[in-house]
Amino acid sequence: MLIAVIGVNHRTAPLEVREKLAFPEWGTSEWLNKLLAYPGIDGCTIVSTCNRTEIYVAPMELDMGMSSVWSFLSEKSGLDISEIKNYTFCHTLYDAIRHLFRVVSGLDSMILGETQILGQVKKAYEMALEAKSTNVVLNTLFQQAITTGKRVRTETGIDQNPVSIPYAAVELAKQSLGSLDGRSVLVVGAGEMSELTAVNLVANGVSSVIVSNRSYDRAVQLAEKFAGKAVKFDSLFQYMNQADIVISSTAARHYVIKPEEIESVMLQRAGKPIMMIDIAVPRDIDPLVRKIPGVNLFDVDHLQNVVDANLEERRRAAVEAEGIIEEELNEFMCWLSTRFVVPTITALKKLGEEIKQRELHRAFNRLGDLNERERKIISSLASSIVNQLLHNPVINLKQYALSPEGHLYTEITQNIFNLEVKGQHCKDKGLAPEQRKKVASCSGGHVSWEQTTNYREVP
Repeated sequence: MLIAVIGVNHRTAPLEVREKLAFPEWGTSEWLNKLLAYPGIDGCTIVSTCNRTEIYVAPMELDMGMSSVWSFLSEKSGLDISEIKNYTFCHTLYDAIRHLFRVVSGLDSMILGETQILGQVKKAYEMALEAKSTNVVLNTLFQQAITTGKRVRTETGIDQNPVSIPYAAVELAKQSLGSLDGRSVLVVGAGEMSELTAVNLVANGVSSVIVSNRSYDRAVQLAEKFAGKAVKFDSLFQYMNQADIVISSTAARHYVIKPEEIESVMLQRAGKPIMMIDIAVPRDIDPLVRKIPGVNLFDVDHLQNVVDANLEERRRAAVEAEGIIEEELNEFMCWLSTRFVVPTITALKKLGEEIKQRELHRAFNRLGDLNERERKIISSLASSIVNQLLHNPVINLKQYALSPEGHLYTEITQNIFNLEVKGQHCKDKGLAPEQRKKVASCSGGHVSWEQTTNYREVP
């Protein structure tokens, strides 16, 4: 059974193309059933997020399966197949499996090591199970991929070091204040960065959110998301006394928080420290505020230093993750190869048994009246000859099953012995040279025999 993936992501296509190829969660089951009805598709799963759409299929024949996926994407998007190919990538078997393992481990994400993709792939697989669009091969593939993603995060800690400004702000807050449980935050400005930072602070224990913005209506909208309180901008410093953390990100072209105002606030706080995070560019908070006792002020440069250091940690963890992926990949390939070769070995032994029984019957008819002992000796001799003759082919096939050429040796054995293997059909001894060239171009020029064997598994 072949495995292939055709996909588009943030590196291969602009947003306007990704939008057309995206699959909304509520309609995915219907699209899975549509794809399953296309020629040559024995199983399929669709992974669709804001940054990627990937179609994983188990095609009966490579060319037919790929052609069906291109047509399916064209039907979905309304784009010509030629245009879709300009923005998509295609991997088959070994490369397709490695790609999925890297995706679920966060190594193919915009933010290296991000955790969300693991849950998204798991959800995509669950939807495919509900739609009954998978098969044994895809089930095993996605189950092992999810296991791999969990193992990578557990053993490498790749997702433990924040690599975005909002997450870095949380890490600095923890370093400055210790536990964030029960803490309060004052958000100055109601833009996207302020909101994201507040989201992450609340997720880490902050219990009270106050929002102040020049547009009071916008402050109300943001405060409602956290069950917080909105205050008018000219009342900002009256409420700063209640906050443990101040997040400021306005569009002002000048300082909106100045030393004299913070000195007044700190007098009211009676020495209670305050953490201030300025994520605005230009800065909202006068850097002289940092000199006031009890104030811990951080700006974008401080946060970026944390991000850079953590990104380097994630890169080191990614190297370790690649090693884990190779281990899991080899384990899956062993399973896949063994699953393919066992029916061939069974058919070969069955053929040997049929020949033995046929020739024994013929010999016994010619020899006439034999006693039981003589029949047993002749039967034992015939069994020994068949077993010894098939011993090396069977042992070698089991060994070759674990090699990159495993499918090739299996197919050749089926052709040489004219074996009829239930569930498998070998049309010939492989793809024609022009077909191999097509597959190679599809998979980036790297193609092995197991990827090009013109073999299909019949349901």
